[in-house]
Amino acid sequence: MASQIDRSMITALSLVNQHSSLTNRVRDLPTPQFINLLDQITAEFEHFLRAIDMINNESLEIMLEQILEAFTLKIGQILQAERTTIFMVDHEKQELWSKIAQGDGERSLEIRVPMGKGISGYVATNLTPLNIPDAYADDRFDSTYDQKHGYRTRSILCMPVLSKKSNSIVAVVQLLNKLNHTPFDDQDERHFKEFAESLGVILESCNSFYVAARNQKGVAALLKAISSLEQSLDLEKTLQSVMEEARQLMQADRSTLWLIDEESGDLWSKVKSGDGKSLVELRSPITSGIVGHVATTGEVLNIPDAYQDPRFNPDADKRTGYTTRTILCMPVFDSGGKLIAVTQLINKTQGTFTSSDEAFMRAFNIQAGVALENAKLFESVLVEKQYQKDMLQSLSDAVISTDMEGRIVTINDAALELLGCPEERDHGRTIRDRWQSALLHRPVWDAIPIESLRFRLEDSLQHGARHYVPEQSLRVAVAPGPGTGLDPVSELALSDPAAPEIYRPWGDPTAPPVPANLVQRIERSINLTVNPLNNPEGGVLGGLLVLEDISQEKRMKSTLYRYMTPGVAEQVMALGDDLLMKGERKDVTVLFSDIRGYTTLTEDLEADKVVEMLNAYFETMVESVFNFEGTLDKFIGDALMAVFGAPLPLSNHAWAAVQSALDMRRRLAQFNAERGALGQPEIRIGIGISSGEVVSGNIGSQRKMEYTVIGDGVNLSSRLEGVTKEYGCDIVLSEYTYALCADKIWVRELDRTQVKGKQQAVGLYELIDKRDVPLSPGTEAFLDLYARARSAYTSLRFDEALRLFEQAQQMRPDDKAVAVHLNRARQYQQQPPPQDWNGVYVMTTK
Repeated sequence: MASQIDRSMITALSLVNQHSSLTNRVRDLPTPQFINLLDQITAEFEHFLRAIDMINNESLEIMLEQILEAFTLKIGQILQAERTTIFMVDHEKQELWSKIAQGDGERSLEIRVPMGKGISGYVATNLTPLNIPDAYADDRFDSTYDQKHGYRTRSILCMPVLSKKSNSIVAVVQLLNKLNHTPFDDQDERHFKEFAESLGVILESCNSFYVAARNQKGVAALLKAISSLEQSLDLEKTLQSVMEEARQLMQADRSTLWLIDEESGDLWSKVKSGDGKSLVELRSPITSGIVGHVATTGEVLNIPDAYQDPRFNPDADKRTGYTTRTILCMPVFDSGGKLIAVTQLINKTQGTFTSSDEAFMRAFNIQAGVALENAKLFESVLVEKQYQKDMLQSLSDAVISTDMEGRIVTINDAALELLGCPEERDHGRTIRDRWQSALLHRPVWDAIPIESLRFRLEDSLQHGARHYVPEQSLRVAVAPGPGTGLDPVSELALSDPAAPEIYRPWGDPTAPPVPANLVQRIERSINLTVNPLNNPEGGVLGGLLVLEDISQEKRMKSTLYRYMTPGVAEQVMALGDDLLMKGERKDVTVLFSDIRGYTTLTEDLEADKVVEMLNAYFETMVESVFNFEGTLDKFIGDALMAVFGAPLPLSNHAWAAVQSALDMRRRLAQFNAERGALGQPEIRIGIGISSGEVVSGNIGSQRKMEYTVIGDGVNLSSRLEGVTKEYGCDIVLSEYTYALCADKIWVRELDRTQVKGKQQAVGLYELIDKRDVPLSPGTEAFLDLYARARSAYTSLRFDEALRLFEQAQQMRPDDKAVAVHLNRARQYQQQPPPQDWNGVYVMTTK
């Protein structure tokens, strides 16, 4: 009953708007219910953070590809088809797309077909299954694929996968040629429909995350581009920076910024030649070609086929030896709305440019316009007063200048943003202009609440002193402006000197205080610099404050805490970015764990229950990693990968990983006991551990930390996790890990195996327990019998091995490793291996 009350409270609290008081809703709650409420709200926020982490994780696209590959394989097996393809639906482009796996280490090939074309296009458009016994007899079948690849399509079964929520198309599954050379039948269609609904839910969810991740990558790239543009005020460098950052942002082959030369009436730029070894200056009349059209009209041109557009001028291609296919051409305006340049993106890496690309590029062009305008301004005022030079050199940080009385003279946009000024959207510059007007001529220490700021500035103004104060706390507050209703938070709220807990708009003592529930408090960490502004004669004209926002660095440290213990994170931060960014070869131990029978376990659960179960499971498993100085590398669906010995070296990495695995076993038993008390099925896991040399480093970009390890040690650990199913045990070690801690653990030699994808055999050991935990007499007897049986087996004495393994099976009838060896020994008894056989078993599956 209490949980129902708590859930209703959370539902009510979620409806609180900016005019409601959270205080009134919790005032009369008893303390236990209030504590319970806080716990539930915290859990909800943790769910949101995990969802954000998944969207930010660059392995999400790989996960979607792996899901498509796995589902494709399984559906083909179930329906006995020679070839199976899952086509996802791209509603924005009205296309079907699929990922085709290439060779090992190669990126998957994406293929796209129009929504209404062919068999799959017909099914996607009409939401109707097609069961075609003779492909060549159907007019909708396109035989060019068969002709190109030497394949013969006989029968086709093409089924739509629909959204459970909207009943709209999510994907199309196309199966070719039933293995028994008969057409697909009604039974096949019924089999597919049995799992089609679940398939739709999974694919729709994955695609939603994929789209969100793609947009997030675009936003991150845009922020990186903006930061890059702010770092140079030189026109030539800015031109090159714009070209490169735009190309990376839009995943285009080339990006050109055409500047308008008002004196000559031309558009001009510099681009790479066809061989990429030199720069070629291009000039074109402002009235010709696609760029000229955009330059004169201000329109956006998104052209899927350049040579089919009459406005396209192929002269540039002829001069550079390049072939243009797709074009996105957009105008660039300065802050006054004047068209000053045109950006041209050429040849999207995959497909054509979309409306999302246009939106990102529109935001980019706004920053490019500001960068170009600043660059031109810098060139024109290079010999101006030192005051202007100091301001321009500091544009990437928050900059505030004052007069000799400490009153604000200028304040840049970065400073306004630092104080909480909302992002401009459809308001032009009205909000920032209002903030700027309200702050000008105020004493800077009134608006910027930093400890001892007044003393430092007055010392600088009177004595020319320079101050640098690192890691200062800046605490500000913002609130809705008058008459804005629920419009964006738009006014700086300053505390009343007589009552610091009371906030008033702009610190106006005549204004009514802002209700506490409407105040948005912001805390940032900054490095503060206070310098005098000097005239050419050396006299002081005023003060200059530069506030460098280092909150991101602190957030990075907070992020590291989610992947490693605070102690390790502090050491990593102290050693700097090089520790993560540069690749290194290290000896580590890698641990993989995976839930057994995950699909069966979760198929009857609602999505929120699946997430709740996984979150609770991973929470306790990750603690096992952290408790033994491991680093959480990644989550892969229901699997977990941890590394011991990177990024910081760990002398006993193998022993740490083994202890972590044993702790996972103990925690899982407790976790299952709690689930059993609630009538929920138990979870079983498999853990694979191997040690060896890997390459560690940050795979990705410096702005998005994706620290990981790669190499044979990682692959072998993953294979060993899969091997646990074949031998019926929960933890399997490689011989490399066992050798590093053999004197500390009880193990059973399972086999000597050549796992799939490897040329060299490796010894496999089941981890039983630590040596300081005595074995029971029954366990000791069983292990001794099993070891003697293994010795006979590897020495080709199969009659003796069978007798001993049968005795072992009597002691433990359900032991899968014994059953595996009995089966092999009987086979070898009938068909003996070569006399030089070394006991190695070659696995054919993962």
